Amino acid sequence: MTLGVSFGFFPTNCFYKELTAVSLQTTRTADIPVAWKEITARYQTPNTFRSLSEIATTLALYAVMWIVMYWSLGVSYLLTLVLSFFTALFKVRVFVIMHDCGHGSFFKSQKLNDRFGAVLGVLVFTPFFHWKNAHAMHHATSGNLDRRGFGDVWMLTVEEYRALSPWRKLGYRIYRHPAFLFLAGAPFNFLVIHRTRFPSPGDPARARMSVHGTTLALLGYVAGMISLMGWREYLLVQAPVFYVATIIGVWLFYVQHQFKATYWSRDEDWNHTTACLLGSSFYKLPRWLAWWTGNIGIHHIHHLSPKIPSYRLPQASKDSAFAGGTTLTLWTGLESLKLRLWDEKLGRMVGFKRAT
Repeated sequence: MTLGVSFGFFPTNCFYKELTAVSLQTTRTADIPVAWKEITARYQTPNTFRSLSEIATTLALYAVMWIVMYWSLGVSYLLTLVLSFFTALFKVRVFVIMHDCGHGSFFKSQKLNDRFGAVLGVLVFTPFFHWKNAHAMHHATSGNLDRRGFGDVWMLTVEEYRALSPWRKLGYRIYRHPAFLFLAGAPFNFLVIHRTRFPSPGDPARARMSVHGTTLALLGYVAGMISLMGWREYLLVQAPVFYVATIIGVWLFYVQHQFKATYWSRDEDWNHTTACLLGSSFYKLPRWLAWWTGNIGIHHIHHLSPKIPSYRLPQASKDSAFAGGTTLTLWTGLESLKLRLWDEKLGRMVGFKRAT
């Protein structure tokens, strides 16, 4: 996807002695202990049966919700809209599984990851191989002020914003407004931008084929669904599911990197491991919602070790003791909606008032 916080700790456990307390000040000025990477490496091996079960269960329940929504059209469209929220959560879960395939973490076989990722990408309107390349760049450059623009949300520093012309300031303000970013930008990204993307650096031919191949596959999928349901019924079900899912998906990506105490640094001082743990939040969701969103809220561990399958992230977080990260909840995460700029002097995200 391109487009107030408390510092927390994971529960202490049998590995706590290996990590011993590292203060927030220490982690911001020095390398994160290598032991943390060694510990997370223990969870990088996927279980093929578990992975297939996760996919089968998710797709089956997603299909059931579509059937129930189709049935609800004959009862009340208000009921259909209520059901669309839960169906959208399954769509988000499909995206997270595709995301894992993009990291090569869901199966031991790269061919299986690519094949399942490409198929699931059609269901979530995403050209898998193009997105895979762009997302890899996001992981490689996250938190680097001099390498912005790869799979991230457009963000300026306070000084960069001050240097803009009035019209460009207005454009940036519109872009960063939640109503535009989520209600308009999110669906536009998946519906339009994913259909027209240029090839990604490093794999242009495959990326180009992925963009156009996914669009063709989508047209076939939509035609098949319309032949089964009728065009009106298909749109009445698909439209709210698609709309809600894109908003949830973009919000998850946004809140996991756009928070007050996140990490941004210039290239000469940038540290990848520090960026993983301090530039990605631990979005602590209720257990039922964490399952629906594929545990993607455990985002700092995911960035530290993207080869961990999503279903192994909870155990990795339980058996680790990471100090200095930022824990967000459904409530405290809302503060990020007020943050628009990175203040290099303060070392935190701020609102527009700071730039006036």
